Amino acid sequence: MEREVRLKRLHFRSWHRGTREADNMIGGFFDKWGQSWSDAEIDWFEKLLEQEDVDIMAWAIGKQTPPEQFRNEQMSAMQKLDYFDFTK
Repeated sequence: MEREVRLKRLHFRSWHRGTREADNMIGGFFDKWGQSWSDAEIDWFEKLLEQEDVDIMAWAIGKQTPPEQFRNEQMSAMQKLDYFDFTK
């Protein structure tokens, strides 16, 4: 699949999770970092989006340890929660 198509699809999936909290956390993370990701990082994020929102959020805020397949620099960036724009 072409990179731009994948990114547009991921943008939509990131911002349409089902709850405002998940939309803001996952969508905000994608908006900040998604355009700079390599194909391997895009693959990782696609797999992450297959997980339950409550799990992703628990991993991001440090309430649960992410499974080995999700422990990497991207998860570390998500755990920093420095990607929210509170001026909007």
